[in-house]
Amino acid sequence: MEKTDIQIEARDLDFFYDEKQVLHRISLTIPRYKVTAFIGPSGCGKTTFLRCLNRLNDLIKGARHTGTILIDGQDIFDKEVDVVALRKRVGMVFQKSNPFPKSIFDNVAYGPRVNGVKRRRDLEKIVERSLRQAALWDEVKDRLNDSALGLSGGQQQRLCIARTLAVDPEIILMDEPASALDPISTSKIEDLIAELKKQYTIVIVTHNMQQAARVSDLTAFFLLGELIEMDQTQKIFTNPAKKTTEDYITGRFG
Repeated sequence: MEKTDIQIEARDLDFFYDEKQVLHRISLTIPRYKVTAFIGPSGCGKTTFLRCLNRLNDLIKGARHTGTILIDGQDIFDKEVDVVALRKRVGMVFQKSNPFPKSIFDNVAYGPRVNGVKRRRDLEKIVERSLRQAALWDEVKDRLNDSALGLSGGQQQRLCIARTLAVDPEIILMDEPASALDPISTSKIEDLIAELKKQYTIVIVTHNMQQAARVSDLTAFFLLGELIEMDQTQKIFTNPAKKTTEDYITGRFG
């Protein structure tokens, strides 16, 4: 992989909650404009690592790390880093959709408003663009003033993706974005991921190995806080380098 294609790089990352170590010397690179999936059994560290990428773990008492994460060559743990600006660049979509108890319009406009966009016309453009990108515009354009809580589960999750897109991130982190959704809504989210990677770097945690195989370009397999292996998704699923990976993928454990 050419150096310029790498957007995120972790070097020897250890992570602790108080005295409990949950990540052990994680080193990997994540390329720009690709979908990278993290797989592994519950409690293996994949979500903890995902949340390191926009420093969400900073909010947890007793959380600490050693090692480095670079985004575009900058150490995100550097004291000079503005964490608010980092989280704007590195957006997050959570497992459970979490729309605000506001209108559909105000949900999407929330981030731009916080970042100083005041003119209604500018907000309208951002809201439409973001909802279009999230493949939701045609379903909600006539009810933008209705409560977002009236949307279906799948629509709420796409709204949360639109809300993330509204602040112009470069990277989108997704923590099991379809685990609570029905198959049709899941399919829409997967189609959306394929479309979004043309403009964004996407990192997705998923328990669903078929989903990882369908949506990702690269797959990283975590186990007990360690990165067992990472490679092109097709290789991981058809010819993994490690027997442990093969055992997990073929359902021998996990």
